[in-house]
Amino acid sequence: MLKLELRPQPSKLWTYFAPFVAFVITALLGFGMFAFLGSDPIKALEIFLVTPFSSFYQIGEVMVKATPLLIIGLGLSLCYRTNVWNIGAEGQYLVGAIFSSFFALYGVPAQSSAWVIVPMVLVAGVLGGMFWSGIVAFLRTKFNANEILVSLMLVYVAYFLLGYLVFGPWKDPLGYNFPQTKTFEKVTQIPRIFSNSRMHYGFIIALVLSFCLWVLLNKFKLGFALQVVGRAPLAARFAGFSQNRGIWFVLLFSGACAGLAGGIEVTSLLGQLNPYISSGYGFAAIIVAFVGRLHPFGVILSALLLSVYYIGGELAQSRLGLPKAITYVFQGILLFTLLICDSFIRYKLTWLRKK
Repeated sequence: MLKLELRPQPSKLWTYFAPFVAFVITALLGFGMFAFLGSDPIKALEIFLVTPFSSFYQIGEVMVKATPLLIIGLGLSLCYRTNVWNIGAEGQYLVGAIFSSFFALYGVPAQSSAWVIVPMVLVAGVLGGMFWSGIVAFLRTKFNANEILVSLMLVYVAYFLLGYLVFGPWKDPLGYNFPQTKTFEKVTQIPRIFSNSRMHYGFIIALVLSFCLWVLLNKFKLGFALQVVGRAPLAARFAGFSQNRGIWFVLLFSGACAGLAGGIEVTSLLGQLNPYISSGYGFAAIIVAFVGRLHPFGVILSALLLSVYYIGGELAQSRLGLPKAITYVFQGILLFTLLICDSFIRYKLTWLRKK
């Protein structure tokens, strides 16, 4: 008979080993799933996990998909370190895209430089995400409202707001009745790094942001205070760290990251606002944060992994005729197996013999 027993202290091996075990189990379950769907499982896994790295262009696509996942995941990782459960990054992402689009459509002066306009457009996205997450912070600190429910419900408000704008006042009159804005001016769009790839400077921004978050957590008193607030609230209160300030900071930071990701998305590849700007990045970034162990550099690796799932799912859909939902199935399996593997950090399996 197997039984879970509490370890004397958490296992460091399982802390870092669990994501790799979860990935292997996910691949094995994917093998069985592809076989059940009637596809060659070896070929399907090759397309899903290997083909995204088969060419320079495909690698660039992985970086493109990883950019919003990484930026949003960094903000959420700081929230979860502080035990503030922001589940509404998807809404903050959409509002950031709306704010950036507004500036790109109506706030660009004539004969302006891209080096000036692009940062201003991205700052508008940051302010949009902060505004949306600030609502959550206000209700949590003022009325002790549950941030999980508030942030999640605001996602639907953001979806409806986006739909109203692109189907209504912002709809391009020359867009053949498609729900989209007119194309932004070229000076508002983030340039690409290479001519033969769609990879843009947004990925560089994401890497720099990851390093800045690592510096904040490890080199500044504020980072230490935020981690203490999350791990030991009573000790933080005794040390004079304000919990409400911590809540405001992490929610505004995560909202800023999500809004920045939205601004980068609409001004890099799309060049316009439409209802399909997100593929669930705000929710997938929750998996990114946990697979990356809430560590700024771990989030980079997990964002790349999830982006491979996105690209692999698209390739499997076009080449093997598999359903689009296969991407989300893989994401769900990965999160589920990670949660199971995480239980072995504090618990161990023991075999009990019958007397």
